[in-house]
Amino acid sequence: LILLIFTLLITEVSYSKDNLWFSKKNKKIARVKFKLINNLIVIPLKINGQELSFILDSGVSKTILFNISKNDSIGLNNVEKIRLRGLGDGKSVEALVSKQNKISLQGIKIPSETIYVIVKDYFDLSNKMGVTINGIIGYNLLRNFIVKINYNSKYIDFFNPETFEYKKCKKCETFPIQFYRKKPFIDVNVQLDTIGEKLTNVKMLVDSGGSDAIWFFEHTKSNIITPNRFFKDILGEGLSGTVYGNRSRVPLIKLGNFKIKEPTASFLDTLSTKNARSFRVRNGSIGANILKRFTVWFDYPNGNIILKKNDSFKKEFNYNMSGLDVVYDGMELVKEQNIRTPKDSYNQNIDSDNSISFITSFSYEFKPRYKIKNVIKGSPADKVGLKKDDVIVRINYKSSYEFKLNQIVQKFQERDGKKINLTVDRNGKKMKFQFKLERKI
Repeated sequence: LILLIFTLLITEVSYSKDNLWFSKKNKKIARVKFKLINNLIVIPLKINGQELSFILDSGVSKTILFNISKNDSIGLNNVEKIRLRGLGDGKSVEALVSKQNKISLQGIKIPSETIYVIVKDYFDLSNKMGVTINGIIGYNLLRNFIVKINYNSKYIDFFNPETFEYKKCKKCETFPIQFYRKKPFIDVNVQLDTIGEKLTNVKMLVDSGGSDAIWFFEHTKSNIITPNRFFKDILGEGLSGTVYGNRSRVPLIKLGNFKIKEPTASFLDTLSTKNARSFRVRNGSIGANILKRFTVWFDYPNGNIILKKNDSFKKEFNYNMSGLDVVYDGMELVKEQNIRTPKDSYNQNIDSDNSISFITSFSYEFKPRYKIKNVIKGSPADKVGLKKDDVIVRINYKSSYEFKLNQIVQKFQERDGKKINLTVDRNGKKMKFQFKLERKI
């Protein structure tokens, strides 16, 4: 999922080379539960007293608001029109900047009162995640606290940096942050070639709002090029249009002493990355598919990011092997049959001539609907004839509304050769398709 790139100043931060850990004496300012959807952290944020759903994204410097309906009564103050650009190949879009707003997260007051409002959800996040997403917040929430993100337990702890105590930890890795335009960059080593074990030092944005593992910007170093094994893919939607790239793998990424083997890696073309390359030494991003394998501390006041691996560290890096980009498509009224057996006063089935009677009734409920937004050319789904805008009716003989969107995505990532049976509605006609997931990289 692609987020915005904004412009501010660069700051170098000093740090200690010792590994750091946290004393048990530290008291939390707050603990916030979050939802983890498609690797992304969704938190309840209040804007002028109205609770909305935001993605916590370390890769953005501004608080961004979008996808506001008539039911969301948010009074925005001191509004002015501006134009913004982001990743993608399109033009800039019209937006609003609003000042003097009240922002809070479960009692934590967030200092910045400036909000950038995008009238249209260009990211299409709500449809891609299956839940309503109203905005994105990053630097403004992280900058004044030491923030611990526990991906396994799905909670975030906030600590006061002035009273926080450290102690050494051999199982942790500490990375100094270089801030550029209020975004955190770290240096890591990556093996790009399967021949030999040469490591290349790269400067990467730490991007908790990117659901992939790694993005590389091609040709930012001589050996940052798409490997021989890859396939063309749509990587997401940016503020300035669709972001395209080549999906592949690299042999190894080394985060301090942590060795992450064969992560998926996306190589972005020059046009898509043009607006992200204002920081010329940037080589790409580390996304949430890597971050979720750690407990992560963002310590902006002291200029550090600290990692400790969790139980997910060695899990395989999977990806969508169907070629289908499925999105939420609103609610539809579904007729369901309910069958029950009549009981007597002893809660026993009532028999009539050695047969059991059943009472049938029907109910109507609104259920989620899903459709195909894109089909990757040459993919398994494309080869059998599935098309853009097909509405998914059944998945492996089960009604599609019985799944959450992230469950559908997970089915497309399960294993090479797995059979997928889909029934779709194409312009009012039911059609059945079968294909096998195909591992290309």
